[in-house]
Amino acid sequence: MTRVKTVESQSRRLVQQQAWGQVVWHIWGDADNAPVVLLHGGSGSWTHWLRNVAHLAKQRQVWALDLPGFGDSSLPPGVRDADDLAPFVAQILASNFAGQAVDVVGFSFGGLTAGLAAALHPEVIRRLYLVGVPGLGLMREALPMRGMLPEMSAEQRAAVHRHNLRVMMVSDERVIDDDMIALQEANVVRDNMRRRKIARTDVLLQVQHLWQCPVHGIWGEHDALYQSNLHQIPRVLTRLNSFHLIAGAGHWVAYEQPQAFHLVLDPLLASSG
Repeated sequence: MTRVKTVESQSRRLVQQQAWGQVVWHIWGDADNAPVVLLHGGSGSWTHWLRNVAHLAKQRQVWALDLPGFGDSSLPPGVRDADDLAPFVAQILASNFAGQAVDVVGFSFGGLTAGLAAALHPEVIRRLYLVGVPGLGLMREALPMRGMLPEMSAEQRAAVHRHNLRVMMVSDERVIDDDMIALQEANVVRDNMRRRKIARTDVLLQVQHLWQCPVHGIWGEHDALYQSNLHQIPRVLTRLNSFHLIAGAGHWVAYEQPQAFHLVLDPLLASSG
């Protein structure tokens, strides 16, 4: 994973001890710049933002969190899904930015968790950017994902990861290379929150009336979680201040089309609303 090591070497790794375990951040950019927090997707880590942190750090101090239960962060007791996790994330945000609300960009499960945290503790999030989030009651039937078996060889495991990335995460399988598969393998084996179910409900729709900050949505136009339902997102997620579709991208839009993603996100981060 040469690419991961290169990007990580440019960061400051911050480990914070909590009563229930450790929280791990990776931080890029000048401390004089306004912070932006990045929350990754399920079965992920900060590396979900691998192609974005250097760009964002030109204007912001980037704080990429390994969500509790993923990456190198510990799983708090009793946490089984995003609704259990949201209070812990809100507490982590409150303790790191001197009580000031912060801009949060949340991808998929990370966006779902951020949306729940914004409802529970609106004082911790200044502006919220939802990227390909579930929890809207619009997800299609289960995707044909493949599972791992203990007896699989490294080559067989790589084939499963390639299949799953193609089916769920990206629209163009040419994006999938050895580094991406290695990144996926490293993240999946550290997922300590299996059997999550809340993503398939409409939980965000139920709490959106509690949001007090501007909320913007960014989706890839070929997001496998939604397919023909994409056009319904701004209809049901009525609290969105703006809704953006990025061409040529699937669910993992920030990785598959980073330049197009930045063209959308940059002015949103620079705006006052």
